[in-house]
Amino acid sequence: MDICKTQPVKMLLLLSALFFSNCFAAQKQSFSNAEPAPDSAAKKNVQNQKEWSIPELIPHKTGDKYGFIDRERKVIISHAYNNVGFYTEDCTLLNSPKMSVRKYGSADYASVSYHGNNYRIDRAGKRVYRFKKEELGRCNLPYVPQQFEAYRFGNSYGIIEPAKFENSSDYRQFTIYPQYDYLHILEGNDVTNPLIVAARNNRFGIIDVQNNIVLPFVYSDIKRNYSWKLAHLFEATYDGKNYFFVDRDGNEY
Repeated sequence: MDICKTQPVKMLLLLSALFFSNCFAAQKQSFSNAEPAPDSAAKKNVQNQKEWSIPELIPHKTGDKYGFIDRERKVIISHAYNNVGFYTEDCTLLNSPKMSVRKYGSADYASVSYHGNNYRIDRAGKRVYRFKKEELGRCNLPYVPQQFEAYRFGNSYGIIEPAKFENSSDYRQFTIYPQYDYLHILEGNDVTNPLIVAARNNRFGIIDVQNNIVLPFVYSDIKRNYSWKLAHLFEATYDGKNYFFVDRDGNEY
């Protein structure tokens, strides 16, 4: 198995992380009508649902063209593009020297490739801006080091925490003792609990740093790209040719 064969999806220019906003409403209640506070497990579940939420519009391929579907898999923007990215910020536009262009760098727009040109489209699918080199700014994204890293021991891969790891002969120092054919830690927004692309017996799945299986080992490949960081989705395939997105609950898009 050539597990390094797959190339990451070509991102249109430079896409940075998605930002999701949450609105909270406060309302007065009498003490007698107040509901009991949720327990810590319930709070954690609600928090996880927010952290793992997927975008309202998801890139989708039909034939050799791309468009967007919603969470119910309904086509929202027709498949007319050569390539598309997620609706996410673009720092080259946010930092454009031209003030009128900066608004197109927000997460209200997605980058697409159409007939040899790159555009930003709005959520209705309308092309609202064509990229021009002289209007692009510089991206100064901070480097965030990973807390964990893959470690090859013999012919197997495990996970270590470099700050605490000293002796490979001591199995207790491994976060995950080497037992996989391949591991790749996905970049995300939580370095303390990253998700990991894992390969075993020529099949790929997703695990966490507690070695829990998040997605089963049923895929012929899972791309090592930014789809998890940007949209909480994995790009996977069963046959090595037809890729689709899948969330951490196994729902396919």
